[in-house]
Amino acid sequence: MRRFGRAVVCAFGLVVIAAQAPAQTYPSKPVRIIVPYAPGGLTDVVARLYSEQLRQSFGRGVFVENKPGASGIIAIEEMARARPDGHTLMKIDYEQDVQIVTPLADVPVFFLATTTNFSPTTFADFLAYAREHPGKVRYGSAGVGSYQQINTEILAKRAGLDLVHIPFKGGGAEILRDLANGDIHVSWFNITNPVGMMKAGRVRALAIAAEQRLSQHANVPTLTEVGFPGVRAAQWVAAFAPSAVPADIIKTLRQAFVAAMSAPEMEAAFARGGMLVPRRTALENAKGWLRAEMASWKRDVEDTGIVVEE
Repeated sequence: MRRFGRAVVCAFGLVVIAAQAPAQTYPSKPVRIIVPYAPGGLTDVVARLYSEQLRQSFGRGVFVENKPGASGIIAIEEMARARPDGHTLMKIDYEQDVQIVTPLADVPVFFLATTTNFSPTTFADFLAYAREHPGKVRYGSAGVGSYQQINTEILAKRAGLDLVHIPFKGGGAEILRDLANGDIHVSWFNITNPVGMMKAGRVRALAIAAEQRLSQHANVPTLTEVGFPGVRAAQWVAAFAPSAVPADIIKTLRQAFVAAMSAPEMEAAFARGGMLVPRRTALENAKGWLRAEMASWKRDVEDTGIVVEE
């Protein structure tokens, strides 16, 4: 299985484990959703929101199982051992040996700056400061090929900035801690994680990667508004299954997920978390959407010269 590094941000794949069953009797036993990250993160939150809706739809148990570690390898191995019958689901970011079920959520992200010994209060201030202090501004990411690194390097290239990359093995919580402490100066974060730190005044949002300003953060300008259209750092979550899962089961799963998106409690949860329902065109043509998304991230990686793990 070839890995497209971490460049494909959050891909949430569903790998379903149970006895073989035709679509008309699917699911024939509880559905298991494997999450290759610790509880509490974005993908875990989305998985648990959907699991409750699927539980009601299927009339059977739908369980979320966290399998963090080894950059997702532990979860991938668990998925590989599963029978391809649509009863095991997982979040992944791989190109081969899996098939997409449907996109599940789009998640705008903030470009955040620390308020600890860092003077910029606007995006323009940040650009000016970074240009005046080449090689001094540190940005954090989840590692080589992460969306934080790719989008920061694209931004740096377009703006003529010399920034220092600080990769973190511990992921978002560790990055946010060091950002608040001033050990790093800027980073990207999905809008569900840093709100508490923002309210406390320890970090500030300089811009947001979204098509338009969000009502709950109306004072934060979009990247287009600050002069950088086309820099897309938004995360997405999607459901995947092994490539051998039959098409009729994939269809059943897809219909269940799409129906779940319209549930009032899901709409309320998405609104509270600042998440967006995927565009209708993506839902109707999931394979085409994924091909375009993968191709776009690949171009970004090549454009920045980042060497992503294989």
